[in-house]
Amino acid sequence: MTYHTELFDRLPEEKQQRILHGATDEFSRLGFKSANINIIADKCGVSVGALYKYFGTKENLFLSVCSQAVEQISESFESLEASGGDFFVKIERLLRFIQEHSRRYGQLVNLYNEITTEANNELASRLSYQVESLSARYYRGLLDQAQKEGVISSSVDTGVAAFCLDSLFMTLQFSYASEYYRDRMKIYISETIFDDDERIVKGLLAFIENALRPRD
Repeated sequence: MTYHTELFDRLPEEKQQRILHGATDEFSRLGFKSANINIIADKCGVSVGALYKYFGTKENLFLSVCSQAVEQISESFESLEASGGDFFVKIERLLRFIQEHSRRYGQLVNLYNEITTEANNELASRLSYQVESLSARYYRGLLDQAQKEGVISSSVDTGVAAFCLDSLFMTLQFSYASEYYRDRMKIYISETIFDDDERIVKGLLAFIENALRPRD
């Protein structure tokens, strides 16, 4: 969905990204409710009036920022699907993508974390439906296909498995972007775990394989 006006579309790409980046920074630090539209405008180098002309409401500005994350997720799923390989090959690629993406776009990951923990149920519901429905369809499709091919056990409930995979991946995302989740991972695994991405990938992949592969 589009949450900005045609006027925003007419702006140069550089200015569009500057506005979205400034808004992302403010929303990810303070959350939706506490973020100040005046400060966002100042960071972006535009007037408050211009922001309202571009987006109409603070909520639409927020959702425009979040749409960037949804687009990135959609593009990553399409890329993974085109890359070939069986279910577990794709899961390994996805784990590595999450590590890289969460480091590079930590603000967007934190933004999602912030809004889903705020007391704004309507906005959180709109955002989570956008993101989660995309993830759910992709993971469920991967699992259903893998089950048909005999790559995972026929006894696996693919809906439950999709939910569990998403929960693992979401925790991994937050662990690379949020200080709180980073500290949790250090407590459970090692103080130096973020210097060893390979251990995380291999450990999670082994865990997922043990849970899903057919038993002899």
